[in-house]
Amino acid sequence: MYLYNQYVFKEMNFGMKFTFVFLFASSLLFFTCLLIFDNITVSAQQENKTTTTINADDQFGIEKIYPTKSDGREWYVNMSNPKNDPNVTFTFNPRLAKQDDGSWKIRDDKIRINVDTLNGTEEWKNVEITGYVKIDSIINPRKSVITDIDWVARTDQHNEDFPCHGLSLHGGIYPDGSAAWKKEIWFTGGYTKEKSVPKITDSLMNRWIGWKTVIYNTNNDSAVKMESYLDNSNSNHWVKVFEITDNGGWYASSSDKVFYSANCGRSKDHMVLNSGPIVTFRADNVVLNFKDLSIREIEPPK
Repeated sequence: MYLYNQYVFKEMNFGMKFTFVFLFASSLLFFTCLLIFDNITVSAQQENKTTTTINADDQFGIEKIYPTKSDGREWYVNMSNPKNDPNVTFTFNPRLAKQDDGSWKIRDDKIRINVDTLNGTEEWKNVEITGYVKIDSIINPRKSVITDIDWVARTDQHNEDFPCHGLSLHGGIYPDGSAAWKKEIWFTGGYTKEKSVPKITDSLMNRWIGWKTVIYNTNNDSAVKMESYLDNSNSNHWVKVFEITDNGGWYASSSDKVFYSANCGRSKDHMVLNSGPIVTFRADNVVLNFKDLSIREIEPPK
């Protein structure tokens, strides 16, 4: 009997130990699963947060096509008074009139809103340039007169006394709804023939549209990509309407004699891979309303 009781006790003791070990292991597995689930949840939340940050709207609530570069600069027009900005100059000093909807109207045949490099910062290079515009009327209806909306980047002052400073890229849209890109290797005899697409939308007259141009270097800074985006319904819905890449072979349209007379030391198909101290919001031959202009340094796609 003693041996039987001892045997039973040992079996019971072994069963209790087994039960304890089983319960302990089950609890450990349960809490481990909870921890893994929490980590997955946190990771998903962090990933979602990152996505939200990348796709966040800008200061005016306008959708970003590309995220702002880490520690990159952002410039936004002063909608209370666009001229009250030490980094902005209006060429030809046009008269501005504030409208009931908060926008501003310029009546001038040559509109140049120049945004200089901010104090203590590097020049503008890879950028996303945005603005909303409405054309009230065309000043001179002759077809020979340039009439367009044009965001200009990687440039400097445009002055015939310093022609080589006029290096720039021009992303424009015309009142008839066509769009184009032009390259300027020097001012004024270094323009290329524009690369364009016909009729991306209907006439721009008397309606608001959003216009974005994006410029960034690719292929280890050996080429430059240019993209145009349109918000055709003034609803913050942006569609890419045109893109080109300059990797050489896009030549100035002037004769060799004229082109090389500026002595800028550039080839006729010089690529604008450099940064520039000025970004210009430009329009020609139109009575223009504008609002929510901005420039952001972007993180180019890999």
